[in-house]
This record gives sequence, C-alpha cells and structure tokens, in this order.
Amino acid sequence: MEGRTVTAAAIQMSSTPDKEENRRVAEALIREAAGAGATLVALPELWSCHGLERVYRENAEPIPGPTTQFLGSLARELGIYLLGGSILERVPGSELLGNTSTLYAPDGSLVAVYRKMHLFDVEVSGRRYLESANVAPGDEAVTAKAGLLTLGLSVCYDVRFPELYRLLALRGAEVLAVPAAFTLQTGKDHWELLLRARAVENQAYVLAPAQWGRKTDGRWTYGRSMIVDPWGTVLSTCPDRDGFALARLDLDYLDRLREEFPSLANRRPEVYRGLA
Repeated sequence: MEGRTVTAAAIQMSSTPDKEENRRVAEALIREAAGAGATLVALPELWSCHGLERVYRENAEPIPGPTTQFLGSLARELGIYLLGGSILERVPGSELLGNTSTLYAPDGSLVAVYRKMHLFDVEVSGRRYLESANVAPGDEAVTAKAGLLTLGLSVCYDVRFPELYRLLALRGAEVLAVPAAFTLQTGKDHWELLLRARAVENQAYVLAPAQWGRKTDGRWTYGRSMIVDPWGTVLSTCPDRDGFALARLDLDYLDRLREEFPSLANRRPEVYRGLA
C-alpha cells in the first residue's frame, strides 16, 4: 500500500508594488511547482503587493475578492492545495488592515483564513518597523485539512512565538506553514534557526516560503525559502532568485517519529500554568 506522502513547494519571490506583475510571476512559479509534482504549493507573505505604506492601503482587498478569486481558480485548474501566503485584507468596519493568509482546495474553494497574530513592531539596526500602525492582529489559531495532511497556519513574525506552534501541533498540525518576508538583518541570524526549532519541538514539517531581495521601501528581505522535516533537517532551500524549494513530506515517517520519540506526549502541562 502506498504511504502517506505529499510533495510540497515553498515559492520565493521579490514582490513589488505592481500587483499585475507580481501575479504574473506568482502564477508562473505556481505552475512550474505543480509541473514538478507539488500538490501543496505555498506563496510568501505579501506576495501580491510589497512597498510603502500608501501602496499597501491602496492595494488592500476584501476577502473574498479579486486575489482570492485568482488563487482559487488557479488551485482548481492545477488540482492542488494552494496556500496564498498573505495579502493585506480590507477588513469591514475597521481602518486597520489584516495581514491574512488563505488556503484553497483543488476544487477552488476557500477552506481556511488566518490573520497574523503577532505584529512586527521592532527596531533593527537603527530602522524602526511598526506593523501595528496599519495592521490589526488576528486572535484565532487556525488548522485545516489539506488532503492527506493537517496544516497549521502562521505568518512571518509569528515564528518567534513558540506557544502558537505548540497549540497548532496539539490541534493536529503535521505541517506548519510560515510564509514570510524576514529582513536581511534578522534572517541571516535567525531564519533557519527558528524554522528548525519549530520543526523539532513540535515534530512537524515546516513549509516556509519567503520574500527575497531589495524592496522599493529600501529594505532588504532575506529569502532562503525552505522546507524542514520533523527532525530539523533542511530538505530543500531556494537560493537568491525567484523560484521554489521542493520536497516530499513523508507523513508515515512523521507518525513513526512521534511514536518512537514521544516528546509531545511527554509534556507536563500541569506545571506550565504560568505561561498564560
């Protein structure tokens, strides 16, 4: 009997304020990944539009909307599960936007929506980032079935908060999605480290599509889209270019690892009460 395996792709792009060009690049990469055998394809954070604050506000969309329709149609045509990285969502009744990830089934239906919980309000190498000036945080952890596997959704800065990923794992997540646009400064020191840590501590695959290159707002993004297995081994990574990381996710291996090395079962939640 054939085992539970899924081929996944983590797309890497260098998005600009030009939505039509970004869509063209994304579509070409998604088609290429599907042609290489991927049945689960993931886009990076803010893949459809990346730029200055006014660009984000001008290009934010409702969900459902034109971009979700585009992604759903492409998922249906190619017969794949498609994770729409994240886009900036125009939220009804709010002046703030959502940094929102969406998942589409092979029939084109929208099966999950997740709004980034942890907002990037930091100062790095003398440069200040204040995501909360434009974005409202989400407040719900989301898992979703994607064919043979259960996917846990997150976005970028979320990866620094292990509590979210433990919750996703306890809700059955076998693959943790981390679409991102890490800065060059933080990425070179923390990106791979954090992804491998989340994989090991939750005994889950990590699917991490990323932005790369210099942006129109002057900042550099790190790239290095990658796929990590539950042992913390990097299965595939993408160099500094548009492209994708591609790997086979062996869910039978994941089940065996969790059975033979039962760290999730060995938790002691009764002594962790101070965490919340």
